[in-house]
Formats: sequence, C-alpha cells, structure tokens
Amino acid sequence: MEPYRPNCYKIPELNGLRVLLVFIVSWYHFWQQSWLMPSIGSYSLDYLLRAGYMPVDGTILLSGFLLFLPYARAMLLGEAVPNTKQFYQRRIMRIVPSYYFVTLALLFAVALPWHLYYNSSDMVRDVVMHLTFTQTFNPATYIATPIGVASWTIAIEMQAYLIFPLLARWAMKNPLGTLMTMAAGTFAFRGWCVWRLDEYNMVVNQLANFLDIYALGMGAALLYVWLVQCYPAAEKRKAMAWQGIATLLCVLSTWGMLRIFRVQAGESGQAALQAGQMMRRPLLGLAVVGILLTLPFAARPLRFLMGNRVMGWLAAVSMNYYLLHQNLAVHLKRLGVPPSVSAEPNRAGEQPWQLQYTLLCFGLSLLGAALITLLIEKPCAKVMKKMFAREKAENKA
Repeated sequence: MEPYRPNCYKIPELNGLRVLLVFIVSWYHFWQQSWLMPSIGSYSLDYLLRAGYMPVDGTILLSGFLLFLPYARAMLLGEAVPNTKQFYQRRIMRIVPSYYFVTLALLFAVALPWHLYYNSSDMVRDVVMHLTFTQTFNPATYIATPIGVASWTIAIEMQAYLIFPLLARWAMKNPLGTLMTMAAGTFAFRGWCVWRLDEYNMVVNQLANFLDIYALGMGAALLYVWLVQCYPAAEKRKAMAWQGIATLLCVLSTWGMLRIFRVQAGESGQAALQAGQMMRRPLLGLAVVGILLTLPFAARPLRFLMGNRVMGWLAAVSMNYYLLHQNLAVHLKRLGVPPSVSAEPNRAGEQPWQLQYTLLCFGLSLLGAALITLLIEKPCAKVMKKMFAREKAENKA
C-alpha cells in the first residue's frame, strides 16, 4: 500500500470543514425562526446557535486559502502564475448562474406575489444592487431585502474577487508586507468603527472588515504548501508522529473555535454583539487556520470523516444551499408550513412543530440546492466554458 501523502491540489478534508461551517450558519438561521434549543444529553448547544453567524468568517477564510493556493504553488513549487482572465471566468461560472437564478426566483415567487416592496422604485433598486453585488452598500438592500438576506456573503466574495489577483501578485513579491498591510488596514477600520460609531449594522460585514481574514487564508496557503513538502510520507514512524500531533492540534483548534463562540454568545445587545464579533474575528480566523492546516495531516479516521464522498457532494452544493436556506425558512413560516396550533409556535415552544419545522428547513434547503446545482449551475457553467473557449480560440486566430 502506498503511504498517505497530502498534496497541494485536492484537499478533500476541507470539504468537511466547509460543510461544517455552512451547517452551523444555516442551523443558526433556522433557530432564529423555530427557537428550538438543542442539546446533547445535558450539554446545551445554546451558545453554538446564538453565535452561529460567526462561521461565515471561516467560509471567507477558506475562500482566501483556496484562491491563493495556486499562487502559493507558483511561489514555492515554481508553477505558472494563474492567468487573471481565467481567474475571473472561473469565478463567474461558479457564482453567477445560481446566484442570479435564486435572486430572480425569490423576486418572482416570493417578493412580488407577497407584496414585500413598498413601491416599484424600491424593487428596482434592490434587484439592480443584488445583480451587481453591491447590495451591502445600502441598508434597504442589505438588511431589509426580501430577495436574499444571506446573499451579502456572496457580494463580499465577488467584491474581493475584483481585487484578489492584484493582492495575490503583490503577495508573491512581498508576502509579509502585503498580508500585514491588509491586516493593519482592517484593524484601523475596526478601530475607527468602535471609536466613532454607536451601531455597526452597516460596517460589521463590509469587505474592509474581512481583509485580515483573507490575509490569514492567503498566509495559511503558503504555510500549507511548505508543510506538504516537509511531510515525511516515506518514513512511517515520523508520518505517524505528524498525524498524532496534527490530530491533537486540530482538536485544540476546534476547542478554541467553540470557546470563541461561547464567549461571543455571552454578549447582550446588538451593538455589543457586533463589536464583539469584529474584535474576535482575528482570533476565530486563527482557530479556523489551525483546523484547516491540521486536517490534511491528521489521523486517518478524522481525514475520512471530513473528506469522504458525502462531504464532497455536500460541499459541491453548499453555495446554493447557503443562498436558499434562510429565505426558504422565512417563507415556510410565512406559509404556515408545517401547520401549528399556536399563532407563534416558536414563542410557545410548541412541539412537535419546532422539530418538524427545523427538519423540513434542512431537508428542503438541501433538496433545492441539489436541484439548482444539477439543473442551473452545472449546465450554465458548461455553456459559459464553451463560450470562453471559443472566444480564446478566436483571439488566437
């Protein structure tokens, strides 16, 4: 049997990490509607749900890691620098078809039939800003939108994509200087927010507040490529020692992440919650980096748990699941599905409604995500890939 050797191309264990982070965020959004407070025996998961918005930071860090990984390989392994035009084409193929479909589906199936806009100008502004990924710049389209409350994350990612090739090339020339400048800029922005503002609804999740998280992901990509080169795959005892240490560090990093969630959940008041979220964001980023860097080197059972085919499939539909889940949960409650005895079953703590509703939200969100991936994302990506290839061929000719 060939000895296990992690690589710098396919890292299946990160599928499980992505799924875990998205799962917690979606569970938080379902909990906001159901108020179902779960526990494992006598161990309450109250804190995990109350701080369940924080794993979004982890998904953004994971994005920064994966985006910079080809540049890290170019720096450390001598591979070709990624083509900027192809970078943008891949991002468009991955994001735009599903995002546009979900946005327009929510507009025509929910917002318009249920008269969720005050007037047509509000509707036009909301749609245009969503389709241009600028909804985070206006409270009405960011906080009060009826066509994709969770889609702000995709907007932040698309805004980051615009500047990422430039940041990546700067980082290739001066890694420490570039990443430290990104972090310093974010720290300065956060300091200004806490010093000058009384509420943080419009600043807590702007791109300027995530540049240090992207920087952590980029730095982790460099460190990961270096660690892969150091891993002693051919020496069984040393490899087992690496796996043991990596497993321990992964457990400690996971404990650290949960500890941050618990402390964050203890905050009270919207302003205090958001200030705490901003201040704890770098610590959470470090905890996620610890998990990210150790999973591919961990013991085989842990690698299998996080990197099996089921996790790979769930990760493949995770973006569409994320786009759909919160809107679906709100609309199910609006429709009275499943039926309840109380007018406000969440406040009444009505069972079995709370459990039925939560399971229905998970199940329908997953089913919808699978259908969108199969019927919208993949076919559109194939068409767009052919278009880009044809354009490339014509340019060469």
